[in-house]
Amino acid sequence: MVKYAKRIKAARAALEGKSGLTIEEAVKLVKANATAKFDETLEIALNLGVDPRHAEQMVRGVVALPNGTGKTVRVAVFAKDAKADEAREAGADIVGAEDLMETIQSGKIEFDRCIATPDMMPIVGRLGKILGPRNLMPNPRVGTVTMDVAQAIQNAKGGEVQFKAEKAGVVHAGFGKASFDESQLVENVKALVAAVSKARPTGAKGTYMKKISLSSTMGPGVSVDVASAMAE
Repeated sequence: MVKYAKRIKAARAALEGKSGLTIEEAVKLVKANATAKFDETLEIALNLGVDPRHAEQMVRGVVALPNGTGKTVRVAVFAKDAKADEAREAGADIVGAEDLMETIQSGKIEFDRCIATPDMMPIVGRLGKILGPRNLMPNPRVGTVTMDVAQAIQNAKGGEVQFKAEKAGVVHAGFGKASFDESQLVENVKALVAAVSKARPTGAKGTYMKKISLSSTMGPGVSVDVASAMAE
């Protein structure tokens, strides 16, 4: 039988029997029960009525959260010459070309976002099996294959969140820290729900947004009323 710590038991008891809440109610509960000794990340999970194995049902996109994520994002940029200099000046943590490719192939991945100029994609393409499963592969659809590397770096470090449906049709994303004000967290959740809703693929049939739940890194989840969340 699983034994839970007192903190976990208290959190589970506080959320027991509570479901179908408004975004505001759910955020308040999750934030109040994020009592670990570190600043927990608050997360959202959206269960979608799609099958990402079919290209026409893939859900993918990017959203700039109004209040950021509270997370320090390490950015790697594939670029050469003037664009490499631009990336460094804009605050990129790692900049390179073939040398960066070799570093990644060796298993050393010390970044959270990967950006590339279009001319670098033949090199980056060789890393698909490494970066793809980690959701790090640069993609023009989410603005990470671009000539405007400075803007892409600014977006990444300023609270932009990329989202992608997993095999089961679930989108996971962090929307802030427990230390954020409730109003900031609510705004971020609404921005994420709106972005995922807008990203509905043409191949999706029936109910698109099936379930929404919020949780903290170390806490249990609570479900949000989908209809009220979509209305907002």
